[in-house]
Amino acid sequence: MIPVRQVWPEEYAARYRAAGYWRGETFGEWLRARAEAHPDRAAVVGDGARWSYGELDARADAIAAGFHAMGLKPGVRVIVQLPNVPSFFSVVFGLFRAGVLPVFALPAHRQSEIRHFAAVAEASAYIVPASHGGFDYHAMAEEVRATVPSLRHVIVVGEPGPFVPLDDLQATLKRPVARVAPSDVAFLQLSGGSTGLSKLIPRTHDDYIYSFRRSAEICGLDAETVYLGVLPIAHNFPMSSPGTFGTLYAGGTVALSRSPSPDDAFPIIERERVTITAMVPPIALVWLDAARTTPHDLSSLRVLQVGGAKLAPEVARRIEPELHVTLQQVFGMAEGLVNYTELDADVETKTTTQGRPMCPDDEVLIVDDDGRPVGAGETGHLLTRGPYTIRQYHNDSAANARAFTVDGFYRTGDIVSRDERGYLTVRGRATDHINRGGEKVSAEEIEDQLLAHPDVHDAAVVAVPDETLGERACAFVIRRQQSSVTAPRLKAWIRGRGIAAFKVPDQVLFVDAFPSTGVGKVSRPELRSQLRAQLAAAAKAEA
Repeated sequence: MIPVRQVWPEEYAARYRAAGYWRGETFGEWLRARAEAHPDRAAVVGDGARWSYGELDARADAIAAGFHAMGLKPGVRVIVQLPNVPSFFSVVFGLFRAGVLPVFALPAHRQSEIRHFAAVAEASAYIVPASHGGFDYHAMAEEVRATVPSLRHVIVVGEPGPFVPLDDLQATLKRPVARVAPSDVAFLQLSGGSTGLSKLIPRTHDDYIYSFRRSAEICGLDAETVYLGVLPIAHNFPMSSPGTFGTLYAGGTVALSRSPSPDDAFPIIERERVTITAMVPPIALVWLDAARTTPHDLSSLRVLQVGGAKLAPEVARRIEPELHVTLQQVFGMAEGLVNYTELDADVETKTTTQGRPMCPDDEVLIVDDDGRPVGAGETGHLLTRGPYTIRQYHNDSAANARAFTVDGFYRTGDIVSRDERGYLTVRGRATDHINRGGEKVSAEEIEDQLLAHPDVHDAAVVAVPDETLGERACAFVIRRQQSSVTAPRLKAWIRGRGIAAFKVPDQVLFVDAFPSTGVGKVSRPELRSQLRAQLAAAAKAEA
């Protein structure tokens, strides 16, 4: 089994420790400290449950013992694919206590993605709900286990079917917790997947705890905070910016909503007196409309964070006057760097920028195509390194060569500008992907799926502007000779391939040929650029 590591050069590690960014804490230790300090305070509320800090701590201990009894040793990896339910926290803190590494998957992921994550991580176990959003996870779990040799155990929250029920895993026999070092990797997150399937991101206790601890300070979290999780809580944004982990670290309460729909979320805001929540721009638009007529009292909500995709200034300007909250823009990535607009920033800053780096030792470079720094206000490629930005992906040397410079800067793939004060404005992406309502969809991955169809000769997927989602996916497809495959049939076939629904192209257009150069070849990025231009011209002609 390939070890999972994340290592900073010692000169940087020493600097980050000396500055107090890395304090030598681990996840298991700080939860224990909160439980000892205020055992009866509400920690997690949702799905009909209300757990105190003491109860969450005890459940984490019991589950850790169960993992050990199952034979899961420190350092092994476990795919965790759970929705917004309290069990997410007892499971992941149990894994932390056991020294076992969670690999955070989203509820929307399907066979194709889960097989990839499990294979690259060499996962030993897979934890799923019995069902969620009308999808039964049992058959998918069986298929993944049958095709990934390392995967021995499937654990189910809810009706277990042929697998191990989570409730049986909570061993009553307490065993010593694993010895975990703060510099050890705590878990693996997923990259946005701008090229092919997602890469695995190792995050250490030291670096990730700093990320949400600092975020909690910037966002003013304390024991009175009630954070509402409406986005899938395995996402980096609602997990750490400051998210659920930042809230628990501050001693506040995490409330969970099964979905971001106002029908689900607004009653929770009223009942639990929610003070802060986070969402992507399309959800913000829905909330703006729903808030006009809702019978629910939303007056406790003080901060609305928007991130995951760029928020249009015209929408941003509506949020504070219409929802009576403070808007906070958040721009970050699972690989590290996080930027915030301050809560007391002026209106222009909050509505037209995506914030500035949260740490004094966040090093940010903005360069042109040749690697030369650009001036204030000029657009360029964003590169960064710092105390919570990774230095490598797991088990992917090719991706590491592309994504990191020889001196340790991470090439984010974002195109940004920076003003004289250090605030960033996102202008786009250097690589081809579709940011569909905050979900990053790799054009290359979907093209690969389309090319597997026997009636498809070639395919190119491009991003198309969308008022609600920000971007949607349009697939240009060249049929094979004699084929009569239709767009609905092709989309249905892709859904049947076991991929997340948000990756299915929103639009399929059939063409006879793709534009090419004089020698009959064209790079995929250039092809996608030409097809986007073709779509834009057609839309302009119709207007």
